[in-house]
Parts: sequence; C-alpha cells; structure tokens
Amino acid sequence: MVNPRTGSETSQLHRYRSHTCGALRKADVGRIARISGWVHRVRDHGGLLFIDLRDHYGMTQVVADPDSPAFKAAETVRSEWVIRVDGKVRDRPDGTVNPELPTGEVELFASEIEVLSAAKELPVPVFGEPEYPEDMRLTYRFLDLRRETLHGIIMKRLEITRSIRRRMHDAGFNEFPTPILTASSPEGARDFLVPSRIHAGKFYALPQAPQQYKQLLMVSGFDRYFQIAPCFRDEDPRADRLPGEFYQLDVEMSFVEQDDVFGTMEPVLTSVFEEFADGKPVTKGWPRIPYDQAIAKYGTDKPDLRNPIEMQDVTEHFRGSGFKVFAGMIEKDPKVRVWAIPAPTGGSRAFCDRMNSWAQGEGQPGLGYIFWRAEEGAAGAGPVAKNIGADRAAAIMGQLGLKTGDAAFFTAGNPATFARFAGLARDRIGQELKLVKEDQFALAWIVDFPFYEWNEEEKKIDFSHNPFSMPKGGREALEAAEKQGREALLALKANQYDMVCNGYEIASGSIRNHVPETMVKAFEITGLTRADVESRFGGLYRAFQYGAPPHGGMAAGIERIVMLLTGCKTVREVAPFPMNQQANDLLMGAPSEAAPKQLRELHIRLALPDKKS
Repeated sequence: MVNPRTGSETSQLHRYRSHTCGALRKADVGRIARISGWVHRVRDHGGLLFIDLRDHYGMTQVVADPDSPAFKAAETVRSEWVIRVDGKVRDRPDGTVNPELPTGEVELFASEIEVLSAAKELPVPVFGEPEYPEDMRLTYRFLDLRRETLHGIIMKRLEITRSIRRRMHDAGFNEFPTPILTASSPEGARDFLVPSRIHAGKFYALPQAPQQYKQLLMVSGFDRYFQIAPCFRDEDPRADRLPGEFYQLDVEMSFVEQDDVFGTMEPVLTSVFEEFADGKPVTKGWPRIPYDQAIAKYGTDKPDLRNPIEMQDVTEHFRGSGFKVFAGMIEKDPKVRVWAIPAPTGGSRAFCDRMNSWAQGEGQPGLGYIFWRAEEGAAGAGPVAKNIGADRAAAIMGQLGLKTGDAAFFTAGNPATFARFAGLARDRIGQELKLVKEDQFALAWIVDFPFYEWNEEEKKIDFSHNPFSMPKGGREALEAAEKQGREALLALKANQYDMVCNGYEIASGSIRNHVPETMVKAFEITGLTRADVESRFGGLYRAFQYGAPPHGGMAAGIERIVMLLTGCKTVREVAPFPMNQQANDLLMGAPSEAAPKQLRELHIRLALPDKKS
C-alpha cells in the first residue's frame, strides 16, 4: 500500500501504485516500484521508448527497450491513456538529468505496462498547452484541467482558501453554514428563482449573498461569523465576476464600528496577500480614501493605486479664458468642472494625438491637451495652450507639478457624466507611459459611499449600494435630508466601505442598520411602505424588535483575490467549472429545457418570447 503524499510503500504493492508520479527520488534507485497515471507524451529514440507519466503529484520518466517485456505494450500507448507501470528505479544516464522535475534524476525501467483506460483523439491537447478557443476548453474542461498551468491555479486557489480559513479561525471567527434555498432579497441584481412543487405558484430564491442570515446570527448572539459562501446572481457576465455563481469570504461581527472591522480584517487579508504574492510588495497600513475623493482623483471608486497619476480640478484656469468651448460651458452651468489628467513624460505631439484618437474611439469628441517642451517653456504647446495663453498654461503646469517633457489632458462637463471616462483616460495614460508599477499589490479602503442614488429609469430615489447599511447620522439624518429634498438625500453618506486592489473591488461591507424604525425610514424614502419591509424582510425586521447588537461586516470575492494572486486575466481562469460569457455551462449543457412532466409537477406553463427570424 502507499501513502500518496509521501510515496512510501508497505510490505506489498498496491493494485495501482506503490508511489505517485512525483515521489521517486535518487534514494529509490534499485527499488521495484509501481506507478499509475496519464501518458503525458511518448518519445521514440531509435527503438528506445520514453513515456512521461503524469498524475496529480508530478511526472516520472518511464523507459522501455525492445528487450523489455513491456515494450510491446509501450508501443501501443498514446497521449492521455491511463496506464499502470511496474519497473525498477534507476539513475538517468549522464547528461539526461532534468533539474526542472523533482523526479528528474531517476527513471523507471518498465517491466510491465497495463492499459487501464484508452483515450480517443484529443479535442483539446494537454501537452504543451497551446492556445485554444475558450468555448472548446470549457466544453472539455476535464481535459483543460489536466494542463499543468490550470491544474496549478486551481490548487493555488485551494491553498488560498485554506489560508483564509485558518486566519479567520485564528482571529476568533466561527464558520457557519447558511441556507441555499431562501427568500428573494434586493441585493442589487436579479435573483435565481426556484419553483416550489409543494407550494404551487410560490418560489424560493438562491441567495445573492447570506446577508440577512449573517445579520440574524449576530442577533442570535454568535458574535463573529464567517463563511466561504456560494452566491448566486442572475446578472450579465463580466471579466471580474463569474456568471451565475461565485464564492465570497463572508464576514460579520457584533458590537463593532468601522475601525473595528478594518482593524480585524486588514491584517487577515494583508497576510493572505503576502503569503501568496511571490515576493511582490503588498501595501501595509491601507489608505482610507473617501468615495468623493476617489472619483475626483481617479475617476472611479476602485482605483488602481499602482498608477501614480492623480487628477485635479483646474476649472478656474479656464473660466473666462480664450478656450471658448470650456469657458462657455463653465459660464452656462455651475455644475460644469474641468479636470486635468497629468501625463508625466507624455510631452510629445505624437503621444497627445494618439490619446486624442483613443478618446474618439471611446465615443468622445476628443481629449484636449497641453504639452510642454523646451521650445515654448511653461507656455506649453497645442491648441488649448494657444487659446488660454502663456500665463494660464504656466499656472496649470505649476498646479499639477509638471515639467518640460510632460503633458496634461482635460475633460469638461458635469463630473457625474464624465468621471468614468476620465478614469479610463487616467488608466490608459498610465499604461501607455509605463507609469504603472505592475509588480505589487496596492490595497486601500474606499469609505463614505453615498447612501442613495437617483434611479433615472424609474425617476426615484434608490439605494446606492447595500440597503442594510446604516446611514451616517442615523434616523435623524434621514429625516432631515427628506425634508430638504432630493439633493440632500443624494448627499447622505453611508457607513459603507469597499476594499480595492490594483483596480478591482475585492470586498464590500458596511456597518448595518440594526434599528427597526431607522430601517423602515430608509426603505420608505425609496418608495417601500412599512408593510413592504415587514413582508420582504420579515425575518430581519422581527429580529430587530428583540434586541439587536450594533454589527457590521464585509464580503470579499474569492475568485477576484485568486485572480490577482495568480496573475490571471479573468475569474473564469480560477474556477474549476465556469460558465462561458453567455452564461452557458458547455460541459454539462446548462441551462437546459425542462421536461413537460417536470413543468406540470411545478405548476408552470411557459410563455416564451417569439423567436427572431
């Protein structure tokens, strides 16, 4: 028998292996061994056959020559066949040692080969890992997962989640399971509904997050909860979120304020990043950036802080200037602002023109700019500099801390409409000029999010983020803002925060609204009644009537963390069995049609849309 981890053998050979394919070493030379695995590749060196045999633990070179009783079988095997090999461990000949493999000093001279399972011609090659269309790889994901790179990524994911679990237990948290079949809840996306056979016409929902349950656990007196929780959201796929389902590190704590959550979770997540960063620097003492400041400086609430560019408001330099486009906008509308995006080392007409063309490709009319070179000095060059004059151009240069050889780009209008584009421009400039410090993990908290936002489609006030957050100032602030009107409500801030890293939001959380009347008032402002709150959030609302502790927490996306730590480009690369970008499971054929009998049992009749011709 064998211990797969150590490869040590007992008194007799196991049916399939005495060692794994990653276990044999120089100390095993002369021993009889049995290994089983997949044929990685076969090489014929003038009648001498070499088989690289692979399993989960590693790879061993198997050798068979014409004098070996295993040679005939060795001639028949092909890539990805599963075979068992018996043989004698021997040193590799001089000059053939492979230092890249832990088993690279030895080989197994085959005395017997048994084919355990033959393989058809492969639709997706495993050896060499050539590029293949994603849909093909997902259809044959079981083959894709055999590839060394992807296999390693999935194992790294398991290491990361093990590390998270260990650190959460060490921090005094307990892991709780929460229900998968639950009630519909407004978490900001569509629910996946599950029809009930027993209760005709009624539906369960898959949880978008365990939000209400983890709050109920706090009301139940458990104090510190965590879970590596599956979450289900029927939303359009994105590169940074899996379609349909994903996992998150879900956390909740009782008797805490925002600083307590930060003080507890920042060390946990910093240490996880440090453990798996392969020596790359990880931020210590994360900055706390107010939401409004993040938008103004970076154009986004998930800034990539590896990029040193910070935008600034330069409206006053354009007010009453000769650059009539901006000056006219400023005079006409008090909400108009002009933002400058510094571009250190970008001071050439060629680069500025390239950025202007990029902006037009993004659907913008263009991107104004000034660049500074020795010929003009601080007066700058380009159409904007010519129209605003030397003094204003020099003042902009001074405010932005720029010098000869640098440039600045400008966007104007209502920041609510152009901030996102300005943020994209900042990212593009940083990448083009190679200002982004790629080899590090830049972590930060974004704080003081707006409590409400305006729903233009429905013409009403809506929750900006998590509806269960406590507004800053509590019920008094809600009532005062309600009296003042829409703008005051939109100016309200929430005890809400995000964790960002390298341009991705990887966690979101808040201090919760645990006071029943404050909860009702918050929902009333969005158009729901007390009866609606009691009906839709009955469990939570009732629980708050019986003594709820102040509590708060957060949830961090497991796939996003793993994506960052493994250097992958999309979260689909770090999930064992993801759907494609159209939310189809190509391996299992989901979603699929239900049989008429199933529909009858569920009391469901389909009303499908007409097929487009």
